Amino acid sequence: MATAKADSLSGRPLRLPSLTCPFPSAVNPHVDEVNRDTLAWLTASGMIADGDQLERFRLARYGWLGARTYPYASRELCQLVTDWCVWLFAFDDAYCESDRRAAEIARALPQLYSVVEDNEGDEPVENVFARALLDVKTRIRKHGTADQLDRWRVTTKDYLSAQVWEAANREDDVVPTIDDYIFMRRRTGAMLTVFALIDVAAEVCLTMDEWRHPVVHEMTEHANDVVVWDNDLISYAKERGEANIRNNLVSVLVGHTGCTIQEAMDRIGAMRDEAVAAMAALAPATEALGSPAVDAYVHGLQYWISGSVDYSLTSSRYVGAWQ
Repeated sequence: MATAKADSLSGRPLRLPSLTCPFPSAVNPHVDEVNRDTLAWLTASGMIADGDQLERFRLARYGWLGARTYPYASRELCQLVTDWCVWLFAFDDAYCESDRRAAEIARALPQLYSVVEDNEGDEPVENVFARALLDVKTRIRKHGTADQLDRWRVTTKDYLSAQVWEAANREDDVVPTIDDYIFMRRRTGAMLTVFALIDVAAEVCLTMDEWRHPVVHEMTEHANDVVVWDNDLISYAKERGEANIRNNLVSVLVGHTGCTIQEAMDRIGAMRDEAVAAMAALAPATEALGSPAVDAYVHGLQYWISGSVDYSLTSSRYVGAWQ
């Protein structure tokens, strides 16, 4: 069981709850090439200019995240989804895990929205994040349908706008309410943007009716909760004391229930186990839809849960704080 430095209130080392997962785990056979080329793509993008920070990205081996969460994808499609994950990590480090003000993030949105919505115009895209975003969008258009691209557009804009809310919490020293946090974490965590690419990576296509189907929506919401709550637990040891720690479910529960940090972590562990159980209970209903695309999507959600835990518990981005 992973442990970290002591809780300042109890004086006891923090213990990470057991993140059990009944879903299959696998690694894409192209992991080494993807890991190499996603770092090269990040370096060429200019999103990370600092040499030390780039080295941290190299050590984090993000290719293994893409390979574990999309083990079924072809070489080219695994590269696409992994590059998108790395874009999200780079943007998160630059704008979200920092002291950036809400207004500063809001002013960056027009450049990013313009790219997402095909309004970048004829002039070269100068912002490095917008330029890398354009590259990702171009590849999604190449491999996906118009509906799949639109789904990614909507979820990406939702993710970007949610960062303003998160920054406002940092700026005003606000710990959001439990309900507000759970609702917004489904957006700030960017999971819908990566879930939107599952059927692209699987080379199938959910119809819009299937994407919106109540059972598929409920399955998606549970998977979203599990991954972001797991991330809050795993990243807490790294992030406590940093600017964005208010935007973590551990801090939210401590701030609004008066429990200890360990009690909050244990409660989140129980919450995520309940969400995993709910996903398993919904499986017969998704299978009853008789859609190969829905089946592939559900398997993709399951791989995101197992893969994100497998990756995070071995990644230098998180593991050092739990030793």
